[in-house]
Amino acid sequence: MGDYHFVYKDVEGASTQWDDIQTKLGNLPPKPPAFKPPSFEPAPDQDSLPKDKSWVDNKTEEELEELEDDPDLDDDRFLEEYRKKRLAEMREATKLSRFGSVMLISGSDFVREVSQAPPDVWVVVILYKEGFPECGVLMECLEELARKYPATKFVKIISTDCIPNYPDRNLPTLLVYNNSAVKANHVGLRSFGRRCTPEGVALVLCQSDPVLNDGQSGSDPSRKNVIEGVQRSFIEKVVAQHEDDDDGSSSD
Repeated sequence: MGDYHFVYKDVEGASTQWDDIQTKLGNLPPKPPAFKPPSFEPAPDQDSLPKDKSWVDNKTEEELEELEDDPDLDDDRFLEEYRKKRLAEMREATKLSRFGSVMLISGSDFVREVSQAPPDVWVVVILYKEGFPECGVLMECLEELARKYPATKFVKIISTDCIPNYPDRNLPTLLVYNNSAVKANHVGLRSFGRRCTPEGVALVLCQSDPVLNDGQSGSDPSRKNVIEGVQRSFIEKVVAQHEDDDDGSSSD
């Protein structure tokens, strides 16, 4: 005959009278409470949410466009006007933040990409040649600025493709264009101080005009705000560099 065993198990969280006595005497640890799953709460119905400014703020550009024929908004003039305002802001931000890198162009591209750029776009052109260390230093600065200020257009072109027989001694050269006109030119790396940094280049570019635009300040950013932002970035870099130096010296 087989050996059969029956193991009795209490309901999870339950205890016998003997267990209760032993727990009171301190012979057994307190029994953990029975696991209770969280109560089910259905996801909120989007149509039942209150339609206010925060409701509009959480919509994407595509969703705001779809709300154009929403009958509820037709009855709420303020909310409809706010929807239009938010949609316009989103479209403006998308329009402004359309660059973000230093684009290579040829001589045949110059008129289309630079001279015929929209009036609200500032264009920074670097004339360069491969193999010139000074050109490489300035190019690295411009690549960082292009990422930080994607509403400003940065392009690079080999100097002699842009201006035949352009002297190598003038490299690198920066040209600043706006509304089909040259607004500034900076010849040689010395134009940006003894040590060429992205912050130094930014300050030179914004000496008289708000050349740099991050796409977050509207189509007419303040030159003062740009310069203050550049100064903050420079200070943060200096502080971070000193902290790294302190960490290195303390570990020796």
